[in-house]
Amino acid sequence: MSVEERAEALASDLGIDKEEVKQDLENLVSYSVPMDEAVDSLRRKYGDGSAGGEPESKSIGEITTADSTVTVTGRVLTAGKRSIRYQGNEQVITEGVLADSSGTIDYTAWEDFGLSPGDTITAGNAGVREWDGHPELNLGESTTLVFEDESLDVPHEIGGEADLASVEPGDRGLAVEARVLEVETRTIDGRDGEAEILSGVLADESARLPFTDWEPRDEIEAGVDLRFENVYIREFRGVPSVNCSEFTTVTELDRAIEVSDSAPRKAIGEAVESCGAFDVEVVGTIVAVRDGSGLIQRCPECGRVVQKGQCRSHGQVEGEDDLRVKAILDDGTGTVTAILGTDLTREIYGGDIDDAREQARDAMDQEVVADSIRERLVGREYSIRGSLSVDEYGANLNASEFGEVAESPAERARTLLAEVAE
Repeated sequence: MSVEERAEALASDLGIDKEEVKQDLENLVSYSVPMDEAVDSLRRKYGDGSAGGEPESKSIGEITTADSTVTVTGRVLTAGKRSIRYQGNEQVITEGVLADSSGTIDYTAWEDFGLSPGDTITAGNAGVREWDGHPELNLGESTTLVFEDESLDVPHEIGGEADLASVEPGDRGLAVEARVLEVETRTIDGRDGEAEILSGVLADESARLPFTDWEPRDEIEAGVDLRFENVYIREFRGVPSVNCSEFTTVTELDRAIEVSDSAPRKAIGEAVESCGAFDVEVVGTIVAVRDGSGLIQRCPECGRVVQKGQCRSHGQVEGEDDLRVKAILDDGTGTVTAILGTDLTREIYGGDIDDAREQARDAMDQEVVADSIRERLVGREYSIRGSLSVDEYGANLNASEFGEVAESPAERARTLLAEVAE
């Protein structure tokens, strides 16, 4: 049934004006409140008892996606604000995590309740929706919220302090301290036309991650150590990305962040299981060099690889020559396709694009360049560092560093056993 039909039926049941009910119903639905929950809320608002009275009180661990509304008491672990556009209007929401002794649950507050980390609250008539397979609380205008005088003890850290290695897509209201390794200003097509943003790379003692500042700040400069409060985490090319909104505060630290020059080394299977990593090192044997390696052509407009003079986005184009390697790396726990760009490919090939063109002309076959690369790589063991992304087509590692392993497998095994024995 449409909103119009539900409003008409509800108004008839309650004996009140249809337009008033319709306006209230549309308002709740616009806040992502499920239709049935919105109808129940309006029944309670207008004094009809058929909705079953007050929502059941539950601990957080008892809440499931089958619930419509609940009453719950918990401690606010995080509370982050950001602005979203919903149905054409700007809406400021507060997002975070609520906890009790039985577990945690994400929440979204569509009203400004003044929530802060550490608050103990009781939320009556809190809506429950399913998000990514899990229940999430919706706190809206039909929610009654009470700040409790006695703090609830919870086995969780309050405040959202996190290192870069621990953040996950969907986290909200976090605080991180990191060094800005790279930053650039970019112009994008925003929701209100062209807009400037900052993007780059952050690093701390644990990891490196990409970031985006949607409200460019002068404080964010390469080499500066900063504290970011009230950031949220999104997925970017399969890895977590730190996002700063207009509500994020950025302050310079009076201490230096210790940034590791090395990336965490993982088995390929473990890395792929994690569904992505912005900066990781893997070691394995190259078992094949895939088609699309060697001397290739790219679209001058978008940089995509051109197949038989055709770009998927721009049709027939005059491709520009480039060098690339797509190699399958295997360590016994899994496989990954390592993608090496122009510079790394040039080092492996032992020549530049002009040399590759000349070899292809002499042989009258572009594939000879890829064949030369295969002879150098296949069957040897390499260490590759880069950004790993995983999708339905497989795992790809965009390499930033590439080198042949000098230490033999037997020597590495002895080193590892010695470390374990210590």
